[in-house]
Amino acid sequence: MRIVLGVGGGIAAYKAALLLRLFTEGGHQVTVVPTEAALKFVGAPTWEALSGHPVQTDVWSNITDVPHVRIGQQADLVVVAPTTADLLAKAAHGLAGDLLTNVLLTARCPVVLAPAMHTEMWDHPATVANVATLRGRGVSVVEPESGRLTGADTGPGRLPDPEAIHAAAMAALEASTGVAQVPADLAGRRVLISTGGTREPLDPVRYLGNRSSGKQGVALAETAVARGAHVTLVAANVDLPMPEGVDVVRVGTARELQQEITSRTAEHDVVVMVAAVADFRPAEYADSKIKKTHDPGDPDAAPTITLVRNPDILAGIVADRGAATTPLIVGFAAETGDATGSVLDLARAKLARKGCDLLVVNEVGVDKTFGLDETSVHVLTRGSEAVTDLGPASKSEVSHGIWDVVARSLTVD
Repeated sequence: MRIVLGVGGGIAAYKAALLLRLFTEGGHQVTVVPTEAALKFVGAPTWEALSGHPVQTDVWSNITDVPHVRIGQQADLVVVAPTTADLLAKAAHGLAGDLLTNVLLTARCPVVLAPAMHTEMWDHPATVANVATLRGRGVSVVEPESGRLTGADTGPGRLPDPEAIHAAAMAALEASTGVAQVPADLAGRRVLISTGGTREPLDPVRYLGNRSSGKQGVALAETAVARGAHVTLVAANVDLPMPEGVDVVRVGTARELQQEITSRTAEHDVVVMVAAVADFRPAEYADSKIKKTHDPGDPDAAPTITLVRNPDILAGIVADRGAATTPLIVGFAAETGDATGSVLDLARAKLARKGCDLLVVNEVGVDKTFGLDETSVHVLTRGSEAVTDLGPASKSEVSHGIWDVVARSLTVD
């Protein structure tokens, strides 16, 4: 979506930079239109660096593009934060002395204004009348919070937190388009995700591996970024385009994956172990390719490969966490079911054995899950019999469902 972020000339302008980050991390294209006064608080280079677009305040720059008309006409949403008393008055009376007020006159999309000013200004009859006028025209005016203002003053008039403004903006956009918008419920969270499948070398040309493509982990990383998280993706042998805004660490073997995960776990709020880690590795590595034997007396002769167990990375980070409640640890279980129990039976046993907070289980096998674009999973929560069923759906949709469960768990914690 194309969002115009207007910035008024108030001390709270710095919060708009955080709001801008939420919009861009949600995949929206954002044009920042500050007032001249706003640039006294936060300079144009900051807005340009964060938005990736040039910034202007007057109607005379790039005149051939007719920005005072086009920006408002092309917007899907206009948000002004902070909205000063002066901007509220100009918007209510249709004044258009700079680029931002021109945008407000030409926009035919939802408009969300987030006021910020001293209590006396907010309570003044003129401001009260201006807010009523704007709301009467369908403009969404977010109620300011009560709290510390400039200097020693306190009271109503404080700009709401960026997350609250973002939620109001997404609600306005959803009401206008009928399309549910991605929540920013992971804003500020640091998320560590493993994905792909480890490969354990046997000789220079062969390895012991699995069918995992890494698609689910990549989808989880992409959707987490869209919901505001800072994401590190530890990718084991993944041949897929990586999402923008994700820090990617490449690994090959289970022990390499273990090293990267365990060294980073403590600095994250959520760890999601999606990678299909090989349970075993060859006990010995051959420096040259293992040749077939040509024994006429035994044409079927083949070498015996001795395997040893790989480390249990998920159980290890749970043990390292101990009695602490952070980070939230999410395990993945790829199950086939067997004579001892169903997929869910085996998953519940694994959840109890591993001790992680959530376990996402899916049924795998030939033509199931691995490499496909759609999947179905069950999400189990430690200490609860409840199961959240997701899919069949795209891995992106399933990822959002998983993050819904994670976000609720973070709120409970």
